[in-house]
Amino acid sequence: MANRPTTKDVARAAGVSVTTVDRALNGRMKVREETLRRIAEAAHRVGYHGRGLIDHRLGLVVPRKRLGVVLVKRQQEFYQNFARELQSAMAARADVRGEVCIRFAASQAPDDFVTELLDLGDKVDALACVAVNHQKLDAAVQTLEQRGVPVVALLNDMAQGIRASYLGLNNIKVGRLAGWMLTRTIRRPGKLAVFVGGNRWHGHDLREAGFRSFVRGEAPGFPVPDTVVNLETREVTYEATLDLLRRHRDLAGIYVAGGGMEGAIAALREARAPGEVGLVVNELTADSRAALADGFAAMVISTPLAELCRNLVSLVVEGLGPGAEAVPGQQFLEPRIYLPEMV
Repeated sequence: MANRPTTKDVARAAGVSVTTVDRALNGRMKVREETLRRIAEAAHRVGYHGRGLIDHRLGLVVPRKRLGVVLVKRQQEFYQNFARELQSAMAARADVRGEVCIRFAASQAPDDFVTELLDLGDKVDALACVAVNHQKLDAAVQTLEQRGVPVVALLNDMAQGIRASYLGLNNIKVGRLAGWMLTRTIRRPGKLAVFVGGNRWHGHDLREAGFRSFVRGEAPGFPVPDTVVNLETREVTYEATLDLLRRHRDLAGIYVAGGGMEGAIAALREARAPGEVGLVVNELTADSRAALADGFAAMVISTPLAELCRNLVSLVVEGLGPGAEAVPGQQFLEPRIYLPEMV
């Protein structure tokens, strides 16, 4: 025990006097919050045995903020990355004792989202969620708002007019961007297919609308057949892509507006040469990165997750507290664009 860290070690690491460390420990005199936090960090860094007491003192002056987040598709790389970025964004805030409680809905059924939201609502100060559009979600968000628990919609803007804010991409512009890419890079005329996850994903509807609007107005020589609903699954997308390739020999491009891109990539690898059919997908993952590198994808439109999570935490900490001014109804982030030469 001879090398056990002392208050001198903490003081040296924090750049303060031993007297200041002593005041932080015994609480007999006030220590500025910034100094107290620096001492607490130094105590943890050197392994000081009394760091718990300093943490307790710090907790008396730093507010606690609990954020609940409901995501989907626990096994997908994108949502695993999302969960990690949420925790990192909250951990980076030194002005609150922040906690992020993340739940994954069991399915995309409205009842599963409602269950998680209402259960979390009793445990947190604010909620954020990636959820479908449905009247049951509207009612749940209304209930939470009446309880004083604001709800932020993520990626897909649900409960419009009820939720506190939306944070994500401008999905109309994302769809137009996909249309621009395919029509500008495909060398031969042909049909363009669109996949959406389902009619309850408002963001997918907006992406489809933006895509069709751009093609109709700027590249009418590319017919767009009926939209394919893929339920955001790899299996359905794979089979549907092979079916499209069989039925439409002039299929020139595919835009996957939601999840399930892995199925389209696998089908193109199996049935077409690289670049023979243009493909635009959303979110940079191991699969989409490989598709770019191998020439099967022309572009990936990606959500800047780190920025989104930082903005969400800031919104919850600074903009949704008691007595806070009204927050903007929508906060659009600029998408990150990845091309084959960038991976």
